[in-house]
Amino acid sequence: MTDAASKSKALTKAEIVAALVDKTNLPKADVVLVLDAMCDLIRESVSASGPGTFMLPGLLKIERKEVPAKPARLGVPNPFKPGETRDIPAKPASVKIRMVALKSLKESAQPPASGGSP
Repeated sequence: MTDAASKSKALTKAEIVAALVDKTNLPKADVVLVLDAMCDLIRESVSASGPGTFMLPGLLKIERKEVPAKPARLGVPNPFKPGETRDIPAKPASVKIRMVALKSLKESAQPPASGGSP
């Protein structure tokens, strides 16, 4: 894969499996089983019956966040048209999934600092 192609789109599952097979020298079937098991583990962790959080050490943290319902609001001032009011409909309760990059991943995404001194 060329550098231009790798920067333009995310890796597919097949590309991830191929890269892991090359780096670990494990059989492809084993790598696929590990990836599938990790997906299942994440789903179980963030499900309603799970703890609600999953951490992949050194990379990211995945959390389930339950957002409460919001009631309808009538006669709210319209910020885009001063002097007018608008009605905001009610929103039902929902569940959001939040992913947070951990410090080491954030640091690896930063461009290298310039080496020159002032």
